[in-house]
Amino acid sequence: MNICMAHRGWSGKAPENTMTAIRLALAEPAIRAMEVDVQLSRDGVPVLIHDFRLERTTNGKGLVKDHTLAELRELDAGSWLDRKFAGERIPTLAEALAAVKGRCTLNIELKATSDMYPGIAEKVLELLEQYDMKSEVYITSFDHELIRHVRTLDDTVLTGLIVCGRPVLMLEQLEEAGANILSMEYPYLTRDLAEEALERGYRVIAWTLDNPEHIRTVMSWHPGVEICTNHPDRMLEFV
Repeated sequence: MNICMAHRGWSGKAPENTMTAIRLALAEPAIRAMEVDVQLSRDGVPVLIHDFRLERTTNGKGLVKDHTLAELRELDAGSWLDRKFAGERIPTLAEALAAVKGRCTLNIELKATSDMYPGIAEKVLELLEQYDMKSEVYITSFDHELIRHVRTLDDTVLTGLIVCGRPVLMLEQLEEAGANILSMEYPYLTRDLAEEALERGYRVIAWTLDNPEHIRTVMSWHPGVEICTNHPDRMLEFV
């Protein structure tokens, strides 16, 4: 049966990449996976936030990487969505791991580009070792070289390439990076590609599906396609 993956936690109901969004997703047993975005604070702590800049989802300004963890923790990461979430904080990856452990798969997207966050792979793997969660996560990224680097550090953790578009030799790119997962924006994913990838032993994630008809269509292709959505309730109608 298709896995329902909550995008940035249950971001259709709560501020994305916050502990409230994570707890809401954990409260629904039918949600079997969750995606979060990870960057590093200036002092090298993995934190959950999507944008490289702070303005959209917090009351801060500037780049995430230019702020220490203490500075990031002072920001309001909830009021931008609704005043009832005022005071929501930017979580650390450690907090998310502690909450999710043993309850669902966590898809950790590394938001690095080029050498923006040196050491991010090592720091994330260190936390996974600390929490004994290497078998409970995916590590994915748009930066395919970073995924290749993760594989050189640890070949036991499942890794994936995130793709927006329809590049040639897609499955060959997965093989070259040593990746286990194809995570593709759903308008570019086809039934044929999904089926071929699954037949070759790769996992397939389609993102981000919020329209119920699109969800139902992609689910019909193959039960192995994992559906990443901001609105898990719209998918669970069909599960």
